[in-house]
Amino acid sequence: MTQPLAGRTVLVTRPAHQATALAQKVAAAGGEAFVFPALGIEPVATDRLAEALAYLAGADIAIFISPNAAQFGMAAIRARGDLPDTLRIFAVGPGTARALVEQGVEGVITPDGQDSEAVLALPQLQAVAGRQVVIVRGVGGRALMADTLRARGADVRFMECYRRTCPHADPASLLARWQAGGIDAVTVASAETLHNLATLLGEPGAPLLAATPLFVPHEKIADAARRFGIAHVVATPGGDAGLLDGLVNWFRNKTGSKHE
Repeated sequence: MTQPLAGRTVLVTRPAHQATALAQKVAAAGGEAFVFPALGIEPVATDRLAEALAYLAGADIAIFISPNAAQFGMAAIRARGDLPDTLRIFAVGPGTARALVEQGVEGVITPDGQDSEAVLALPQLQAVAGRQVVIVRGVGGRALMADTLRARGADVRFMECYRRTCPHADPASLLARWQAGGIDAVTVASAETLHNLATLLGEPGAPLLAATPLFVPHEKIADAARRFGIAHVVATPGGDAGLLDGLVNWFRNKTGSKHE
């Protein structure tokens, strides 16, 4: 039986330390992954997190926004001690929950959904008046989580433990491969990654990016990609497994020539 991604090359744009898992899934399905990180992740120095860490020590709830928040947040927390025993831990999505479990965190609560809205719908976060909440995330990001919990009466602080950057990368080999018809699909996990990719590719890459099917793990990112001018945008289930499912389903439905 032919593997579903046989003969297909998928551009993987995750940060370098997170690209391997998706690349391996693509390869296992018979495809080739072209890894070109279009997002960099840098930790914020622990001494800049002193105020947030002090607040965390007396907090009731901590919400980790992403796998990076789990990795860099827990590194900062463990550098100063550990999580308080009475703290309730929430994760946005199963990928973040898995990252926390890998860090040795137990009792993580996560919804079925992949976004802030799904976490905010959890019954455990409805009656939070008077509770102290720490949202562990990167620098910047959506205000919805904090605004909603404050409206419910919680005192909310951020622990912004990493920052997103645009890598300094030479796109020459990627452009050459793409111009020769060698990139069949693009995956991005955020609108910021898409904008960085476009910046790195420059003018020569613009028509290639616009014409190649783009796979994203959330409808909000898909909307941003459509506004950006991408012709074929596919919103998949969340995480690497969801992106792979989307790729497999797309190419299974393709018949005839490789570049139909």
